[in-house]
Amino acid sequence: ISAGESGLGKSTLINSLFLTDLYPERYIPGAAEKIERTVQIEASTVEIEERGVKLRLTVVDTPGYGDAINSQDCFKTIIQYIDNQFERYLHDESGLNRRHIVDNRVHCCFYFISPFGHGLKPLDVEFMKAIHSKVNIVPVIAKADTLTLKERDHLKRRILDEIAEHGIRIYQLPDADSDEDEEFKEQTRVLKASIPFAVIGSNQLIEVKGKKIRGRLYPWGVVEVENPEHNDFLKLRTMLVTHMQDLQEVTQDLHYENFRSERLKRAGRAVEEDVVDKDQILLQKEAESSSSIEWVTRGNANSLGSHLIRCSGVLWFGARSCLEASWT
Repeated sequence: ISAGESGLGKSTLINSLFLTDLYPERYIPGAAEKIERTVQIEASTVEIEERGVKLRLTVVDTPGYGDAINSQDCFKTIIQYIDNQFERYLHDESGLNRRHIVDNRVHCCFYFISPFGHGLKPLDVEFMKAIHSKVNIVPVIAKADTLTLKERDHLKRRILDEIAEHGIRIYQLPDADSDEDEEFKEQTRVLKASIPFAVIGSNQLIEVKGKKIRGRLYPWGVVEVENPEHNDFLKLRTMLVTHMQDLQEVTQDLHYENFRSERLKRAGRAVEEDVVDKDQILLQKEAESSSSIEWVTRGNANSLGSHLIRCSGVLWFGARSCLEASWT
């Protein structure tokens, strides 16, 4: 899933990653329409190939994020979508046929950060804090060609410092195993040092030295999308392909298990509350029944007492009459 403010090139980067055009006829609303605009969810299925490894992925875009004047609840739609996929997987996992479960859970979130600020914005902080326990966050600095190399390095350090300051948990690439080759170890080290990834996206083919490349043409030269000296686009794509298995495992072992345990706790609490309610009803009925029995018993005792008194009175009076008769 990709998230971030409008105008940061999310769709362009997705198209660049998967060499496709997912949104050929996307409508861009005007300023007046954005005042009350809500976040939309758009899912598309694409394929990506890197070094002979093919992946079939579902890409989810979130147009409308951060557009409205009041963006307080703009990420609730995204959180609801992530939870719905967990709920769907939990339902399928609890069914009888668990052999062919389709995994539509969100394994990764590219969160796009504006290069024009001085770090994270309040909306960035609140959104990442809201989803870091649900999905693997990969922070991405958009439109990196607007920054000099010195500015880019400074912004990366600032973002990482603010992420640590606010206690935001982003995706941590695993260390390479000791038995891995040196090339893979070096690749892992470079990828870790590149977070957050500063990227450029473009769907335009430009001819440079007789060779067509994807890039952006400026009066002073050409910025190449797939040139590692210009930006981290290739590193981001490499990370996505080579660590997709780890992303899925972290989702399964951490985020999904957290959701599942919380879901079962809520269900358990609901059952307990239902049992407590039933117990309270039974206790109330028992109390009412005891009160009724006590009232009936007390009433019978009073009646019996009166009867005995009357009987003793009759007997006493009768005895007295007999005594009087004998005296006479």
